[in-house]
This record gives sequence, structure tokens and C-alpha cells, in this order.
Amino acid sequence: MSQSSTSKTDDLVIDGRHFQSRLLVGTGKYRDLEETRRAIEASGAQIVTVAIRRSNIGQNPDEPNLLDIIPPQRYTILPNTAGCYNAKDAVRTCQLARELLDGHRLVKLEVMGSEKTLFPHITETLMAARTLVEDGFQVMVYSNDDPIVAKEFADMGCVAVMPLAAPIGSGLGIRNPYNIRLILEEATTPILVDAGVGTASDAALAMELGCDGVLMNTAIAAANKPVLMAAAMREAISAGRKAYLAGRMPKKLYASASSPLDGTFF
Repeated sequence: MSQSSTSKTDDLVIDGRHFQSRLLVGTGKYRDLEETRRAIEASGAQIVTVAIRRSNIGQNPDEPNLLDIIPPQRYTILPNTAGCYNAKDAVRTCQLARELLDGHRLVKLEVMGSEKTLFPHITETLMAARTLVEDGFQVMVYSNDDPIVAKEFADMGCVAVMPLAAPIGSGLGIRNPYNIRLILEEATTPILVDAGVGTASDAALAMELGCDGVLMNTAIAAANKPVLMAAAMREAISAGRKAYLAGRMPKKLYASASSPLDGTFF
């Protein structure tokens, strides 16, 4: 069982920080900043991830600033290294984010190995994670669904491990529930599904498996009605978490009467 699932208040706990929402959202692919703002509000998310190489958070003073609609006073900003394909670029991007955000240390690390699949480049990700942890960053790391790799990230000091459920932006849902369960069995740090969610039932399934949270962007932004989908995801995360804590009934091959027969007179 991972760290956050033992919280007495059932908060999501990331490196000692408590969050009531277990839904993390991104800021890309929306029609405009107003739709971005409305969707994030509807999601109830408290952690919002921002692609430093693709978004303006102050480095371009003549362009609209994303922080105007997701103020750091209200949200925990999670800078990410989307668009990086080697450890050196990922580390540099995190260092830039720390400078832009006045010493901010919580980052989402992702180092891609292929433009076609956007699967993580694990060797480069391991190198970057080690460097960032040693430099004092709180690293939430995007990974494949290998339990051995997940444990290595946790052992080196990453504050959360974020295995993919399917390729980024694919909307295929949870393709690897058994691998996710194996990761959860050995977890010593929060495990959050990152990538592949397409609709509310996917988010609920991730939570029913025992994941500590879900990060998504395209599933909301690419919906016909993003704000409504954001609200649906909020409810799905809550329902899935409650179902996990309640404990589902065992699956059976044969029927079982809903009303007991013992003590009946006919």
C-alpha cells in the first residue's frame, strides 16, 4: 500500500503536502485560456501541470501568462519536462522552472524515447531523476509500467511514480491493470496513473485498482464539452476511491441469491 492511502484524512500526500483532490490536470490542447480556466475549476484539481517548454509562465513577458488563470496562490503548479528527449534537456528545463517560479522544487519529470509512441526513455529518465533528486528537487516521474523500474525510482527518492496506462493522448484506457497492480503491491511512494485515460470510467478503474491519483489532460481538453468532462472526471475519481476503500465483492462463477434462504418456511 502506498503512502497516501494510509493518510488518516484520506488526502493525497506528496512529500508531506496534503491535497484533497486526487485528480491532477494539464493545461494543453484547450481552445483558449478561458476554457482552460473553466475546465480546471470544474475538475476540482489542486495540482496543475504545465509544460515549461511549451507554455508561457513569465519567460515571455509580451505573451499571455498561463499563471494569470492558474495563480500559484490557488493551485500547486507542477512544471513538467514535456518535449525533452534526453536527461540533459530535462534537467535544464526543471532548473529553468525553479528559477521562474522562485525556487519551486516540485516537478514532473518525463523524458521521451520516441516521438511516435511518447513512451518514456527509461535510461535517460533514471539519469535525470537521480540528478534532480541530488539537486534537491521533489520529482514526480513519468514511467513505463515495469514494477522493477517503479521501485528503483522510489528507492532513489522520487516523491511519486507515474506509470502510463496507455500511450499519451491515446484515450485507450487502462490497458495494463495487472502491471499497475504489481507496482501498487510494492509501492512505498504514491502511484498515479499518467497517460491513456479517455473517459470517466477509465479514471474510476484506476482508482479502484488502488492508485493514489490520476493525471490527465487530453481526456478533458479533447472532449466535445471539456468543462462537463472535467466535472465527470472529478466525480469518477471520488467514486473510484470510495469503491476501493469499500472493497468490492468477490467475483463468482455462479449465481448467489441476494436474499438468504436460511430460516424461510416455504
